[in-house]
Amino acid sequence: MTLMELAASPEAWASLATLAVLEIVLGIDNIIFLSIVTNKLPDHQRARARFIGLALALIGRLALLFSLAWMTRLIHPIFHIGEFGVSWRDIVLFFGGAFLIYKATVEMHNELEGGDEYRADVKAASFGYVIFQIMIIDMVFSLDSVITAIGIAEHIPVMVIAILIAIAVMLFAAGPVAGFVDRHPTVKMLALAFLLLVGVALVADGLHFHIPRAYLYFAIGFSIAVEALNLFAARARKQKAMMDDRGD
Repeated sequence: MTLMELAASPEAWASLATLAVLEIVLGIDNIIFLSIVTNKLPDHQRARARFIGLALALIGRLALLFSLAWMTRLIHPIFHIGEFGVSWRDIVLFFGGAFLIYKATVEMHNELEGGDEYRADVKAASFGYVIFQIMIIDMVFSLDSVITAIGIAEHIPVMVIAILIAIAVMLFAAGPVAGFVDRHPTVKMLALAFLLLVGVALVADGLHFHIPRAYLYFAIGFSIAVEALNLFAARARKQKAMMDDRGD
């Protein structure tokens, strides 16, 4: 099917809309991870690190997308442990999930161990090390994203446009999300808990035990709603206290 035929096809537009939304939702994991790891950098390096991280994600997803024959081989077992077949996809998801669990656990420990005083004593992460971490997670999330795209859309141009839309939205949202997470420690803890859940889900996928992402997103969405109410309540209490002080 040519580009003109795709542009005139309602089915292609429906696939594009569905896939773009799903790619953006799947990209939430990536935005949260980017926000947390780049906030360890000096202020003047954070935006550049987020841009490089999302550029790497775009390159990785497009490269996988244009290597469909290679992608199909990733899901075939390369060896067996008893009756359990292990593929490259299983290996990537398992170790990527394990890395997310490790990273989220370490960050939670640092937050609980000393709070602001502890963070002030921690040396800022190097730019290269942050990009290295982003590359690892990009590889895992890109594999998950492209497999989803292939399962929904039939045409490469539709997949490419959906991925470009998702990366553009992520690039626009990454800065505000990072700033918001940095300003609110409780939100950061919630984000780390979300990464921990995603890590567990990836490890489970690597072991052929699929946990529907909808369950994870619903749980984290409910938690975010509760945290938003807490933030509004705290702001209202602060404003009331300021008005009381002025009244006195």
